[in-house]
Amino acid sequence: MSFVEYGDTIKDGDTAIVFLGHESMFPVKVQHGTVTQTKYGVIRHSTDLIGKKYGSKVTCSKGGWVFILHPTPELWTMNLPHRTQILYSTDISIITMMLELKPGSIVCESGTGSGSLSHALIRTVAPTGHLYTVEFHQQRAEKAREEFREHGVEHLVTVTNQDVCKNGFGVSNVADAVFLDIPSPWEAIGHAKSALKAEGGRICSFSPCIEQVQRTCLAMEEHGFTEINTLEILLRVYNVRTISLQIPDLGKASEDNSSIGFDSSNPSDEGSPCTNLQQGTVQFKSGVPLREMVGHTGYLTFATKSLF
Repeated sequence: MSFVEYGDTIKDGDTAIVFLGHESMFPVKVQHGTVTQTKYGVIRHSTDLIGKKYGSKVTCSKGGWVFILHPTPELWTMNLPHRTQILYSTDISIITMMLELKPGSIVCESGTGSGSLSHALIRTVAPTGHLYTVEFHQQRAEKAREEFREHGVEHLVTVTNQDVCKNGFGVSNVADAVFLDIPSPWEAIGHAKSALKAEGGRICSFSPCIEQVQRTCLAMEEHGFTEINTLEILLRVYNVRTISLQIPDLGKASEDNSSIGFDSSNPSDEGSPCTNLQQGTVQFKSGVPLREMVGHTGYLTFATKSLF
């Protein structure tokens, strides 16, 4: 199993997603002789998982059933253990597009955090690209290395435990793009410029506060970055439901049909819109926004390294 190379069969040591419903799923490490408890009963890894195909419908001990899904960066974002606040798919999608990432790209990232964005970046640059990710916190860095190894992507990522604002990314003139998610990104702009290729590249900084954005933009200008642009992604979810409304009583049509050119002797006028409507109800689909929604996550500031 690998997050970038899909397989058909569940193997011992794989990370799989147990899907109970759209609002209920969780990751599990498949191990011979292990059991997993769910509200539908026990899942026995040796007999219920190992050797089965991903996507299989597995019946639990109480008679209920679940689906076992192959892990993807999107599913991992929804189910990973949170060591820090994470980026979600809404922001991740615009980051990978605006940084112009593709297979073979070299990316520098700080900080690694819970690895939500890291997994998406790795899949995007695979199979020939590489991610250099820097994490200040030692335990988080070690846990990230362990997860990348378990997920079969350790050959595509290098994890470094150091302060990016003081020591940089550990590489120079190699990156096509740099991503910053740290408290004071303006202190790392110089190191980001050094990590980018001499022929240019893109940078993105994620910050929750506009004051951080202002200082970061000033630092980007001082270091010669161009095309500086800040945006915010807001996701608005709608509830689609069926509603019934009463057909209004508009009154009877005028008896003087001649005034509207109605000729009762003309068969073509049968079914005219002026004929009486029987009062009743009509059903139709309606979209209503949720009363509560996740609003601001953070500001994304993008810029381009100038060639001059």
